[in-house]
Amino acid sequence: MISIQSKLPGVGTTIFSVMSKLAETHKAINLSQGFPDYNCDEKLIDMVSDAMRDGSNQYAPMPGLLSLRELIAEKAEQLYGAKYHPDTEVTITAGGTQAIFTALSSCITAGDEVIIFEPAYDCYAPAIKLLGGLVKPYELHPPDYEIDWEMVKKLFTANTKMIILNSPQNPTGCTLSEKDIKALIKLTKNTDVLILSDEVYEHIIFDGKKHHSIALYPELRERSFIVASFGKLLHTTGWKMGYCLAPENLMKEFRKVHQFNVFSVNTPMQVGITNYLRNPDVYNGLSDFFQEKRDLFRSLLNETRLKLLPCHGSYFQCVSYSHISDEKDTDMATRMIKEFGVASIPVSAFYIRSTDHKILRFCFAKKQETLEKAVERLMQL
Repeated sequence: MISIQSKLPGVGTTIFSVMSKLAETHKAINLSQGFPDYNCDEKLIDMVSDAMRDGSNQYAPMPGLLSLRELIAEKAEQLYGAKYHPDTEVTITAGGTQAIFTALSSCITAGDEVIIFEPAYDCYAPAIKLLGGLVKPYELHPPDYEIDWEMVKKLFTANTKMIILNSPQNPTGCTLSEKDIKALIKLTKNTDVLILSDEVYEHIIFDGKKHHSIALYPELRERSFIVASFGKLLHTTGWKMGYCLAPENLMKEFRKVHQFNVFSVNTPMQVGITNYLRNPDVYNGLSDFFQEKRDLFRSLLNETRLKLLPCHGSYFQCVSYSHISDEKDTDMATRMIKEFGVASIPVSAFYIRSTDHKILRFCFAKKQETLEKAVERLMQL
């Protein structure tokens, strides 16, 4: 047996895979992993199929098809007043996670410190560690998960290289406010600190709230990688398609890594997505589509013993069960699969220290009948 020294000795299989496999084993309704159980628009499928039949089956240019990059740049200017040059500041990626890893790889070196806000999407910390960086977690607390920027300031040192933001946030469904943005501008002013803004749920925000994209703010835009996802936008998480926006000096470094990582991504899907997104209603109507699902799911859950936490964006709803049981959230989530046939994600999995507030996360990007059936089972809790 050849032995190797693990570069991620404390990392196991992602919680999403673990819970989805358990759900499959016990034939539970899977509200754990964040993917829809309904298909995407047939028009989009036809457009991708047409691209394949028309011969778009070879390598795309390394940064992505220019037509798609131009469309993304137009969208960013229309929505956020941000001018990104499609030639030098937009890159198509193999999903949001690849874009995050590539952005980190392009600038994080041994000893660099990266501030993350926990509960945090689980790909951030391992990527930082893999690159020799140091994770500086700032723990947020339910029910509102608000950021105390004076406390964040205390995490700053001479080695602080980057802050990772995620709004709307996975898993909490919280969003950054204008107050948060002003604090962030003040905190990073006259520094070389970079920002990685994970905005894959940018079009899924509720109750008339505004999405405070980093692209809206020139002071932040100049130091930021912004990551977005076609999977969340088009109900096609299995396609693994996304993109990154960044000023030219940062994108130059991003592409140095990107070209030797995936080089380029799926050509016919780029063609199909370009044609499909020429209709802005695709993304302008997404918040209403998911708010209807959120409102339905919350009204159903109100009939259970679970306590609802706020949900202002994303397609995740967190609940507290602390008044029902003292079980660890991992144990509670496992028992719910085995005894009640519904899969969730224990939110402690999003903390480096496995901080357990007795909170579970459900995905409501599901058919109405799926949500109704799941809550019918949860009524037994």
